[in-house]
Amino acid sequence: MAEQGDGMRDAVRETYGSGDLSAVPIFAGGFINFGHWRGIDLTAPVGEPERVRSQQDLYRLVLDAAVPAPGARLLEVGCGLGMGCALALGERDPAAVTGLDIHPEQLRRARERHAALLAEQPERLAFVQGAAEQLPFADGGFDAVLSVEAAQHFPDLAAFAAETARVLAPGGRLALAGFFTVDDSPARPAQLAGLLETFANGLDIARPVTALTGALGGAGLTGVAAESIGAEVWPGWDRWLSRWWAPDTWPHNFLRAYRDGILDYYLVTAELPRVPGAPGAPGAPAVTVLPR
Repeated sequence: MAEQGDGMRDAVRETYGSGDLSAVPIFAGGFINFGHWRGIDLTAPVGEPERVRSQQDLYRLVLDAAVPAPGARLLEVGCGLGMGCALALGERDPAAVTGLDIHPEQLRRARERHAALLAEQPERLAFVQGAAEQLPFADGGFDAVLSVEAAQHFPDLAAFAAETARVLAPGGRLALAGFFTVDDSPARPAQLAGLLETFANGLDIARPVTALTGALGGAGLTGVAAESIGAEVWPGWDRWLSRWWAPDTWPHNFLRAYRDGILDYYLVTAELPRVPGAPGAPGAPAVTVLPR
């Protein structure tokens, strides 16, 4: 997939620029994620309130996994319109939240949407342009790095992992939610391209979750774990899609790919050791992948 000098791939540039995915009705409330649907009755009609809650709850799941203490410094990589940043600011009492996105149009929208917060709390909320593989921040500047449904766009997971390790303070944590293939079978990219337009056009990159967990361990993070949460993502996402897409159209193939054991959704966590050279240093990753 082609990219320009800023490292942004063309499919990402179009989808989040002129395409403005945040304006598509299936991503209600300004969030752009598939949602975490635990506790939402999928046998009843699903409306916009339930949809927004599912997206907020995915952020809450990630924040719970990051376990930031009050006064923590948080970085979200791939912040989109900054809705998750605002949620974290309102619910977790951090010292500061920084949202980073590679797309200038997304950042413009984020700043417009949260203009009041930025004016009221300029020392606690900021939006910064940059790539996941080259974070424009000093070493050790954050207590937690968060990412929600953005890693499928990152061209270089190893560089992202190395940059995450660099910007985390000792004892800091990464918590990431996203979708990956269930294994490293070479057939997976073609299978997904045949099922899902976003993989066919290069917007999403088909990689196994172990590509990320291995990169995190190799970057010196410890306690690396990937937990399948697909059972609480895919059925709800498909139920919501049924309002907008007819049966057997390509978006419904997300659920099909999950049921066929090709694609899953994961919560990935890791921690930077407090003591240099502690277990989890490069070359000795401790990785756990919990199956669905």
